[in-house]
Amino acid sequence: MFDADKWQEIFAALGASKVRTALTALGVFWGIFMLIVMMGAGKGLENGVKKDFSNFATNSLFMWTQRTTKPFKGFPPGRSFSITNEDIEPLRRAFPEIEALSARCQLGGYRGESNVFYGTKSGPYEVYGDYPEIIEIAPRKLLEGRWLNELDQREKRKVAVIGTRVRDVLFGQEAAIGKYIRVQGVYFMVIGVFDLFSSANNSEREVERVFIPTSSFQQSFNYGNSVGWLNIMTKDEHLISDIEPGILKFLAERHDVDPNDARAFGSWNAEKEFVRISNLFVGIRFLIWVVGIGTLMAGVIGVSNIMLVVVKERTREIGVRKAIGATPYAITSQIVLEAVMLTSIAGYLGLLGGVYLIEGLNYFLVSAGVDAGMFENPEVDFSLVIRGSLVLIFAGGLAGLLPARRAAQVDPVIALRSE
Repeated sequence: MFDADKWQEIFAALGASKVRTALTALGVFWGIFMLIVMMGAGKGLENGVKKDFSNFATNSLFMWTQRTTKPFKGFPPGRSFSITNEDIEPLRRAFPEIEALSARCQLGGYRGESNVFYGTKSGPYEVYGDYPEIIEIAPRKLLEGRWLNELDQREKRKVAVIGTRVRDVLFGQEAAIGKYIRVQGVYFMVIGVFDLFSSANNSEREVERVFIPTSSFQQSFNYGNSVGWLNIMTKDEHLISDIEPGILKFLAERHDVDPNDARAFGSWNAEKEFVRISNLFVGIRFLIWVVGIGTLMAGVIGVSNIMLVVVKERTREIGVRKAIGATPYAITSQIVLEAVMLTSIAGYLGLLGGVYLIEGLNYFLVSAGVDAGMFENPEVDFSLVIRGSLVLIFAGGLAGLLPARRAAQVDPVIALRSE
């Protein structure tokens, strides 16, 4: 049952010393405000990091050959070897879990660049030979024309799909489809222009790429049947980590490499990396909660100390209440409610301030088109607001518990004699 008199007394007690109440409330406000801001900023950082994974499948594996470090079958250590075209189809047959596979070559090796020409214009770009399936492993948004297809690969067609940055620099306002670009004296017809679905941390480099069929790449640039590295994606019901050891063993056997030579192959497992990043942010969220709750508890302790002072100052008042029949429960509930009210009002103001700051920052980033790099879409989860509310109520009750017990133990006779 709602007791208007009790709540009027609570607000009167809190307003009796406005400066002291405000300073005490500031500690609680700052604690919950910082918790919300840190959680929102942490989510923004998490979104930014995970955005980098949006431009390739998380159930994918990228692998390449290195030098051997162990002797095997008469071969000395330090031997170089390469994956070849002849490995591709046997690998597909040996591992039916594979959904897509692309054998990749790159001019100049990893992160190497080559000058690409169109008329009098040129620029240094990454030139790749890839299977058409690479678009399944690393999705691109096709803006013009088409992607590479199986016929391009089989007939070794001299065709190319270019990134938007390549198009803008080489062609400007001119249509790129059907025009010819030149790479190391070899002409390729542009059949498509692509962009990324989301602007990741390395998106500028991604759209400065040229893709041609692997078969045409090997023929045009005298690569023979060698492949730089493999890009592999499993079917949705399979984990790439489950078949990665088998793939490495399979290729080691085909190239007379010791299966236990851990340095003979290099690899990057997107699934493991995604799990590692996810676990990292679980730890970050836990740390943020520890710091935020610690800051909030500092404010709560301040509330408890102030309520102890209030109880001491109101000893005579409490004595009068008990003398005219007030029960210990009535005295205790009055003090606890005062503490809960002070904590809740200050906490909710901090909670609203934190939410408005995060949402305002997000609105500014979106409306102004600011590229925040690894910081993307900071947000506050509604469940976090609910948990914060429950923490506030609990903290308020905890803050008032000790002062309330002290008030309930006041002896009316002694209290009435106090000044």
